[in-house]
Amino acid sequence: MPHEVDQSFLALPLRALADAALARARALGAEHADFRFERVRSAAWRLRDAKPAGSSDTTDLGYAVRVVHGGAWGFASGVDLTMDAAARVASQAVAMARLSAKVTEAAGSQERVELADEPVYPDRTWVSSYEVNPFEVPDAEKTALLADWSARLLAADGVAHVDASLLTVQENKFYADTAGTSTTQQRIRLHPVLTAVAVDPDSGEFDSMRTLAPPAGRGWEYLTGTGWDWDAELAEMPALLAEKMRAPSVRAGSYDLVVDPSNLWLTIHESIGHATELDRALGYEAAYAGTSFATFDQLGKLRYGSEVMNVTGDRTAEHGLATIGYDDEGVAGQSWDLIRDGVLVGYQTDRRIARLTGFDRSNGCAFADSPGNVPVQRMANVSLRPAPDGPSTEELISGVDRGIYVVGDRSWSIDMQRYNFQFTQQRAYLIEKGRLAGQLRDVAYQATTTDFWGSMEAVGGPGTYVLGGAFNCGKAQPGQVAAVSHGCPSALFRGVNILNTTQEAGR
Repeated sequence: MPHEVDQSFLALPLRALADAALARARALGAEHADFRFERVRSAAWRLRDAKPAGSSDTTDLGYAVRVVHGGAWGFASGVDLTMDAAARVASQAVAMARLSAKVTEAAGSQERVELADEPVYPDRTWVSSYEVNPFEVPDAEKTALLADWSARLLAADGVAHVDASLLTVQENKFYADTAGTSTTQQRIRLHPVLTAVAVDPDSGEFDSMRTLAPPAGRGWEYLTGTGWDWDAELAEMPALLAEKMRAPSVRAGSYDLVVDPSNLWLTIHESIGHATELDRALGYEAAYAGTSFATFDQLGKLRYGSEVMNVTGDRTAEHGLATIGYDDEGVAGQSWDLIRDGVLVGYQTDRRIARLTGFDRSNGCAFADSPGNVPVQRMANVSLRPAPDGPSTEELISGVDRGIYVVGDRSWSIDMQRYNFQFTQQRAYLIEKGRLAGQLRDVAYQATTTDFWGSMEAVGGPGTYVLGGAFNCGKAQPGQVAAVSHGCPSALFRGVNILNTTQEAGR
């Protein structure tokens, strides 16, 4: 049954504050103005060896006014919930735009801020897909479940320590602009994690293994069996960790690679998701994580990967962390192609970048992580599509004579153009003559973006598809954080360079 927006949020003077702010912006000659009121509640629980190690529960509440005045941006925010205060914040935003226009003129720039057109959406409401709001579940029940899971792992032979955590977020937003759009939204998301640690008492060597369950745009039901089999994963982790501790170190060289969705999502995030942010490709974003090799002049030309590579940007996927009804510029959520048959055919945009580059419309990628921050272009749910009649993971492995199967994400490194990279994993298995032949340690795969995706020979079918993701994608300066999902099937890559991380570290 669909949920309604929290009544305590609706009881705030959302419309009255918006009317006061937008009226002042109009009176001061703004060409465009938007008002955004946010209440973001984040709560976290941490356990160490089944005992509480910390918790937090914070709420960020306030509003922001953004304007285009004289062809320049202006922005200001406030927390005083009075009409006079909202009008003053609008005045401050216009004053900032006037100052920005002078700076731009003094620098000799002729570039004016203009926004791509978007239909008007009056009085729209959107709520994300979940069953049980985790904030309605008693804290004692949350910590009890984490403690029970931790105790199960600690009871197993070879597990020395267990860390457990749960992060939950409820995000409410009200948006209104001078064109007539007004939207009210509520999003729920959570991220549970358990990490088991093993220590060899003789050598002192240690290693760890983390649950593969991804963060999700779901509710408390995610921890009680909807969307993930926690009992099964926790039951198999101790034996897998023990095998990892005994596993031989990998011999560096060229291997065929079967990549599980629990690992591949992160490679998609770093080498495709960030690289196809159009502000980054144009050089407007460079201070945090660099620009992009996938420059705008290569649209429709760049051979990004093999012909089985089809990637979408999506703000509508059910349970996606970047799924919204409307973005922070009043643009409706959409799904579109970024890479089709291996060729770059699209980017992620906001309204300003869309107009600047000649696109008819933004694809809804503006987001601010708090009421005190200005919206910036942020990542959609960027996902690799499965093959409709594609193989299972086991069938992909059966087609490999000598290779490695990698599962779970761990560490990563990528250059400032999103091109040269290496990734590690939670578990790596040697493949010999189409069969798994035990775990390996110290494995990292290394490539350039186009070489890696160009070596992709096959993608799995819908049965292998998993929606992975992260809560902590960073961008902008001052830095902002956004949650984003990446769906993908298992996939087969031929002739990938494998490094031995211990040897690379000089140990």
